[in-house]
Amino acid sequence: MIRAWTRAHTLVVGAALILLTNAVALGGVFLNRSGEPDARLALSERELGFDRGGMSRRENSGMALRLHWRVESGDGEDIDYGGYYRQPAWIDEARMAELGFDTRVQTESQERRYQRGLPQPVLLVLEYDGPAWKRMLARAQKTAQAHAAAAAANPGNAEFERRAKSAADQARQERDGNSRLFVVDAGVDAAALRARYPDRARHLILAGMVRPAVRHVDGHGKRYGGFISEVAVDEINVPLAFRGELDSIRNGPSPAAIGHPPRYAVRIATGQRLEPWLEQVSPLAATLAP
Repeated sequence: MIRAWTRAHTLVVGAALILLTNAVALGGVFLNRSGEPDARLALSERELGFDRGGMSRRENSGMALRLHWRVESGDGEDIDYGGYYRQPAWIDEARMAELGFDTRVQTESQERRYQRGLPQPVLLVLEYDGPAWKRMLARAQKTAQAHAAAAAANPGNAEFERRAKSAADQARQERDGNSRLFVVDAGVDAAALRARYPDRARHLILAGMVRPAVRHVDGHGKRYGGFISEVAVDEINVPLAFRGELDSIRNGPSPAAIGHPPRYAVRIATGQRLEPWLEQVSPLAATLAP
């Protein structure tokens, strides 16, 4: 009798916990989506896309698309065509101090302690199709032009030809394929960041993490800055209404590896809790620019 009661009690408690958890989650979603969105951006597959192995699939056949964010590499550094160079020059010593890190480093032991410092939660500003991406595109095109000129000045040299082709492919990938969504700033006050970046159709504010790092810059010694270790929500659930469209796109013909056009456009929004959700998915019949 006691054993039977215990099983029944366990089932009731388990069911209650599940209901409570779902209620809390639904309450969070309702709160996030109440009122006017903080931002609403029109992106493409370049910025919100499939993982390398396809679309992210979660338990119970859930689907999600991954947010492909980047940071701008500094002058004199290699361009990160893959899009995940996470230590931007703008996270310098002064910015780290603003974010709450102790940047008073004077001894080797303090430097080691700084490097081992724990990441801290911050708010990140993500800019779509703005100056950061245009600077990266200009750098890629300038590099391609320089290699093309070198190849022309050395006709028949296989190495110069190889470098010119690689640089041209990389410039085309930057123009037509890479994500145009860049993390351009960080802070701890959402209102202050929104005042600094008022364009709600270009700038997202999302939670993330920054951790300290020591950079060794040629000719400039050490710089005590940091890097972006994560964006808190970098996967966005796909509502059931959009799954059929995305499955047909994903299972269609494979695009070219270099500079393929996006196959769909999306519209995302962020709400009161700065959490993104998917509002719209539209298939595209895009073509590459020459």
